[in-house]
Amino acid sequence: MNFKASILIVDGVSDNLVLMEELLQERYHVRLARSGEDGLRIAQQAPRPDLIVLGGALADADSMRVFQGLKCQVLSAETPVIMLVPEGDAQLEERAWRDGVADVVQLPFTAGALLARVATQLRLRAAGAMLRDQHRHFEHLVSERVRDAGLMQDATVLAMAVLAESRDPGVGQHLLRTQHYVMALACELRFVSACTAELTNENITLLHKAAPLHDIGKVGVPDAVLFKPGKLSDSEFELMKLHTVYGRDAIAGVERTLGGSNGFLRYAREIAYSHQEKWDGSGYPEGLAGDAIPLSARLMAVADVYDALITARAYRPAFTHETAVELIRQGRGEHFDPDVVDAMLAIEERFKAIAAEFPPPEPGSEL
Repeated sequence: MNFKASILIVDGVSDNLVLMEELLQERYHVRLARSGEDGLRIAQQAPRPDLIVLGGALADADSMRVFQGLKCQVLSAETPVIMLVPEGDAQLEERAWRDGVADVVQLPFTAGALLARVATQLRLRAAGAMLRDQHRHFEHLVSERVRDAGLMQDATVLAMAVLAESRDPGVGQHLLRTQHYVMALACELRFVSACTAELTNENITLLHKAAPLHDIGKVGVPDAVLFKPGKLSDSEFELMKLHTVYGRDAIAGVERTLGGSNGFLRYAREIAYSHQEKWDGSGYPEGLAGDAIPLSARLMAVADVYDALITARAYRPAFTHETAVELIRQGRGEHFDPDVVDAMLAIEERFKAIAAEFPPPEPGSEL
């Protein structure tokens, strides 16, 4: 069954309506209207017209007013309108082109000219629809590729981070917990005026992706220091502190290789280098204080310490959620950014839920 395009003819001259119907009805599904009001009404009925031929001598309105009504109430941008204009009426013709009709046919029209103009406009409409379909399909393919590339990047980043800390049992869950803590804190802090500009949706996503790289520099710390069960000596602690420098240098090396940086690498570098800084300036490696510490690192500091507290160590059992929250609250304004601590206190149940979703290993389970 061949599809027939639908054409609406609006004209107050009966002879024109009859002639155009005879010319077009063999090839198209034709509907007729003798007034602007009827044209608007019929145009809104299903099936909507694929093309409109708009004539003159309408009793209730001039053709341009009807065209404007169709544009406002009925027409999509893809529906062409051919306007019949009396020969010599240059003013009406100019106005028609200016207001957006698809084509103009001068009266009295010839059968061949009208048929050719109608066929051309319908072909153009079909071609436009095909291009839009192809564009939508292309956008879908690009979206799928971008999504797949994003998933691959996330998996690669997590694999790198786990590999860097592969000697530490349970590190994979630790990385998942801390990146979810960071994202939860960022989502809460975006309503704080001092953080709103930084914590856009895009940047929060980048923070979530970068957080697992916070301890990537530990790959350069000797095992004897990294896994010592007791308190580190001063010289050992100096070696441990270098993991922030190693992490920063590794990510900076990637930036140099790429010939530039981006939001993800910037956040990864900030977090790796500065997450051990403290709000009061007593942290390392630079002893930064207050807002001099990047916001990304201030978020990571709370996330990392909370997770360390609720995780059992060889030399101590895990703290309860309540104790960990209280210890962080006591560090407000000293170890931690007050705003970040306040955000955690506001969403502490979310922290508890994340810890339950990605539980740390039971003591001795790694053996």
